[in-house]
Amino acid sequence: MTRGATTDGGAKRVAAVDCGTNSIRLLISDVDSAGALSDVRREMRVVRLGQGVDATGSLAPEAIERTRVALSEYADMIRDTGATAVRMVATSATRDAANREDFFAMTREVLGAVIAGAEAEVITGDEEARLSFAGAVGELDASAGPYVVVDLGGGSTELVLGDADGVEAAHSADIGCVRLTERCLPSDPPTAEQIAAAREFAAERLSEALRRVDVGKAHTWVGVAGTMTTLAAIAKDLPEYDAEQVHLSRVSLPRLHEICDRIVAMNHDERAALGPMHPGRVDVIGGGAIVTKVLAETFADRAGITELVVSEHDILDGIAQSLV
Repeated sequence: MTRGATTDGGAKRVAAVDCGTNSIRLLISDVDSAGALSDVRREMRVVRLGQGVDATGSLAPEAIERTRVALSEYADMIRDTGATAVRMVATSATRDAANREDFFAMTREVLGAVIAGAEAEVITGDEEARLSFAGAVGELDASAGPYVVVDLGGGSTELVLGDADGVEAAHSADIGCVRLTERCLPSDPPTAEQIAAAREFAAERLSEALRRVDVGKAHTWVGVAGTMTTLAAIAKDLPEYDAEQVHLSRVSLPRLHEICDRIVAMNHDERAALGPMHPGRVDVIGGGAIVTKVLAETFADRAGITELVVSEHDILDGIAQSLV
């Protein structure tokens, strides 16, 4: 992490990079001393860094190269916008990889060319959860808390319970849309037996997080990251993805179950034809839908929650705020 100078207006232009199992994302923002963000640019590329990590234990060279290409584009944007501080965090895929130093050497080379000493850092699942919480709840009414924030990624899913005063409990579960798809859903569309096995596996991997995080205290469920935002866009019948319409939208649990079941039953071409669907999510969104459905059932049972609130603001915003 490299810190820069404050601008004359009292805000600092910073760059946050989140490199997960499925995608790498960039937020360039002006941040004031209170942590309020004013976005300059948001970008996302699906690079599938976690390709095969669950099976091989190593990052695939071609996945590192895809990530290098995307990060190089981001480095140019950071330079061109005049950001003076950058923090890049790497999450589930790199935590699990035996050859992760190959990845970090690449990030030192690419980011270090823009801001001296900049490189990626591995964060724990708990820190990932806390950063996601900070980004997700900033615009919500404090009276809607406590919140349970779910960051459903490619390789892990973070559950965080807290309110306007901060985090009460957090845990990272070793399950995500890429991991579940690669392990349990080989057919297109998956068979009934594969779906049942995937549900069982997801429930087993989520059990420890649900033991440590008392979601029964929550009044509001907030979902962040690509699976949740895509499901919300589909639930709203958007002809194409529109972040402004998705941000802080609400999906009733019956509608959410309907969308999840429909997506899991679709084949690749049917999913790809959905207007809001990013091409990089087509082959893993079914796994994400299964994890979402398990969580929805649990939250309804334990907390009486009846809807999902979806936020476009997440760990990226938390990373940016951490630079002030």
